[in-house]
Amino acid sequence: MHRRLIPSGALATASLMLAIPASAASYSPGAPGIGDPYYPAYGNGGYDVSHYDLRLKYQPATDELEGTATLLAKTTQDLSRFNLDFLLDVSEVRVNGSRAAFATSGEHELEITPRTPLAKGTAVTVVVRYSGVPSSKQAYGFTSWHRTPDGGVGANEPEAAWWWFPSNDHPLDKATYDVSVLVPDGSQAISNGTLQSTSSRLGWTRWNWRSNKPQATYLATLAVGKFDVTTGTTESGVPVVNAYSKDLGDNYGAARASIERTGEVADWLAEYFGPYPFNALGGYVPNTNTGYALETQTRPFYSPRQFANGTNVSVVVHELAHQWYGDAVSVAGWKDIWVNEGFARYAQWLWSEHEGEGTAQELADYVYAVHPADDPFWTVKPGDPGPENQFHLAVYDRGALALQALRNEIGDADFFAILKGWPTKFAYGNASVADFQAYAEQVSGESLGALFDTWLFQASKPAAPAAARASVSASVAPVMPKSWKEIAATNSVHHDAH
Repeated sequence: MHRRLIPSGALATASLMLAIPASAASYSPGAPGIGDPYYPAYGNGGYDVSHYDLRLKYQPATDELEGTATLLAKTTQDLSRFNLDFLLDVSEVRVNGSRAAFATSGEHELEITPRTPLAKGTAVTVVVRYSGVPSSKQAYGFTSWHRTPDGGVGANEPEAAWWWFPSNDHPLDKATYDVSVLVPDGSQAISNGTLQSTSSRLGWTRWNWRSNKPQATYLATLAVGKFDVTTGTTESGVPVVNAYSKDLGDNYGAARASIERTGEVADWLAEYFGPYPFNALGGYVPNTNTGYALETQTRPFYSPRQFANGTNVSVVVHELAHQWYGDAVSVAGWKDIWVNEGFARYAQWLWSEHEGEGTAQELADYVYAVHPADDPFWTVKPGDPGPENQFHLAVYDRGALALQALRNEIGDADFFAILKGWPTKFAYGNASVADFQAYAEQVSGESLGALFDTWLFQASKPAAPAAARASVSASVAPVMPKSWKEIAATNSVHHDAH
């Protein structure tokens, strides 16, 4: 008789398997990425977050951050383990009240194994206690945490959350937020949404902010420093909070003269895009050495360099246009970036018309004429530019040119009905370039596939016949619209972002 020897460890494993219900075999780890081809490791699978509660303490002198993050989520599969995107040092994780095992992997993954597997559709509360120095952390060779002389700032695109809170970091998983930050007296903590309260005790002040509408993780922001804070309301009654670092130097006046027009610009944009979609508004300018601005929800981030040449209301128009196009309606995937950037640039063209400094048509004609056919500008496809060209100038200028071509094709009535209807149709959700084309065809009653393909998806300059059909003309000696230099001054809006 032949007898097979079975190691004792294998017997133990077999016994354990017999003890687990057959249904447990369906439990598996959540994916370490949400499935975005541009950034395969960003976001995570297996769950959906509905709310982030962040209770933080920050020391500006040393850049030390301590935090307790509580995430309210629901599983979307039977989960044995799941990931969060995060970089700081974790001391404890609890899932539904019980301690959970955790480990780090890859560049920015926190792997969490709950004490018992989680069935699909389960409400989950995840608590993460952590600490660290955000400016000491890098992933993929860069940082999204900006050290300032009096504190620090978390703001970047397509990622910034990893440096200050654990998250499911992709626009597909939007959530509401409570951000409570304890800082030394004399410093301010600026974040998104409405300031619910402040309280001081023993030399520290706590700032409590709330974002009550769904918000993508990269649109969450935190800035700690010494700010001059101004408050007001728009004509439509939305509260405005703006903040300016006290040490902006010569850029201070121009920054304030630009951003204090936030309420005016938002009310003007509402005429084109519909009612402002949030209950708070503003902007902030920390003393960073970055060059870009970012549409952090309800309270855009602006670099001091945006105001180095004087006032720059056009960049305020750009970032506020994103509150509708990018924030209220977010990309379904990062390849859909045109539905953010092309529209924000087109808002600048509309502002140029409003200011009498060049019509959108004149700007479109200028863009078409000033780039010859062999210019690499035309090789970037705004409808799917690739991660290396996500914030290329062509996504902005060629992207806005595509919108003017659409406007000429379908007429002003349908075009502006689309601009206003889109943020309502997909409010607080996500949508793609394909969704926009389908919506434009629905409103206009026209087949627009050829137009979208020509202006968004061909790696070449649209030929003269296509331009003529879209009423775009090329002059041998194009006249530069008066607004062009101001608009071009915002070309670094995201240029230095990752």
